Amino acid sequence: MFIETEDTPNPATLKFLPGRDVMGTGTADFTNPLAAERSSLASTLFEQAGVARVFLGGDFIAVTKSDDVAWSELKPQVLAIIVDQFVSGRPLIDAESDAAFEDVAPEDREIVDQIKELLDTRVRPAVAGDGGDIVFRGYRDGVVRLHMQGACAGCPSSRATLKHGVENMLRHYVPEVVSVEQVEA
Repeated sequence: MFIETEDTPNPATLKFLPGRDVMGTGTADFTNPLAAERSSLASTLFEQAGVARVFLGGDFIAVTKSDDVAWSELKPQVLAIIVDQFVSGRPLIDAESDAAFEDVAPEDREIVDQIKELLDTRVRPAVAGDGGDIVFRGYRDGVVRLHMQGACAGCPSSRATLKHGVENMLRHYVPEVVSVEQVEA
């Protein structure tokens, strides 16, 4: 099995491309070993010293390292774990998580549908290309709340991306949008 790697805008995160579906649809973001209990792959990756975050995308795995380890030390270990996971045939996720809570007023459902459509068609593909995801968390009083995952969560430019890229686009297409806020989980 050949696995490609790609750099991401976040220097602490590498994107691993196994050449096959990882999640297919949806994503899974594991920020610590406890959160990774439902994924044998993420759990095994967290056993490696220096692994700080694991993100499973449609066709990639993004691994974020801590500052105290170099990619030259960690990358071969991560590659071996990913190969072992796919060769074993074990499922990547043992159970589906519950859908995240969205703070939306019923009267705003039409606006929220427009926002989600724009996020799905224009933003998420670009963010996935950088090893991450953007998740809608709510809309109230003109403020869109979004959560950054994977490589984007710790990326120094993620706030600029939200404010200058995503916010401007949403405000252009959905006049009711006043601003965009980044939220944690």
